[in-house]
Amino acid sequence: MNNKADIGVFGGSGFYSFLKDVEEIEIETPYGKPSDKIALATYEGKRIAFLPRHGKNHQFPPHMIPYRANLFAMKKLGVKKILAPTASGSLQPNIKPGDFVVCDQFVDRTSGRKDTFYDGPVTKHISAAHPYCPELRKIAIEAGRDLGITVHEKGTVVVIQGPRFSTVSESRWFNKMGWEVINMTQYPEVYLARELGICYANISLITDYDAGLEGRDDIAPVTEEAVLKVFEENIEKVKKMLFEIIKRIELRDESCTCNNVDLSGLDL
Repeated sequence: MNNKADIGVFGGSGFYSFLKDVEEIEIETPYGKPSDKIALATYEGKRIAFLPRHGKNHQFPPHMIPYRANLFAMKKLGVKKILAPTASGSLQPNIKPGDFVVCDQFVDRTSGRKDTFYDGPVTKHISAAHPYCPELRKIAIEAGRDLGITVHEKGTVVVIQGPRFSTVSESRWFNKMGWEVINMTQYPEVYLARELGICYANISLITDYDAGLEGRDDIAPVTEEAVLKVFEENIEKVKKMLFEIIKRIELRDESCTCNNVDLSGLDL
């Protein structure tokens, strides 16, 4: 098999279980092993690398995911574009469970995570002003809408440390700041992709209203059971959207500037 890939997907085994000729490989990186084996398959003439970010058995909680190893492994495979579906909470009443949000900004509220490939002696400061690939986001938005999915075309995701959910006061604060989505894994995943010059798009599947919304007593605080229920109900929509995006990706598209990053200090 060809141990190279064009497109990476962070998701579970369900995303590739119906593809033929899937090969699972192990990759070593300077940052340890990725979350699990990486599955390689071909779809629409494109080589796809699938990696469950939490591991197949969900053995890595959000704050323990080996983010650097995961991203570095994708880069070693030659991946140029990454699609990153996530189960996420809503912070605004107009963004409902079952909706999708294609995020364009993040706010980092995590702590202690290994969040850069530049720990010295080489030091670089890579801009995070626009962390998500605009070209890949456009494709995702159009694909979702053409499939009849309710897609919000932008949103700021506030990334919390986990594994705990927010308090009511924290959720109220995030809501008052005008942020739309809450999640536990987007940082440092998206920024590490930026450091490696990989295009990256997040598709947030909204599963809940976080800790509830101020003034809405009819909305209960989020529970793990509720998140899983909504996610399972919408997993087919996620799959359809992912594979529609993959169909539309032009591998030789030179219009994107995400890869304009100097990688000379990395052990690639």
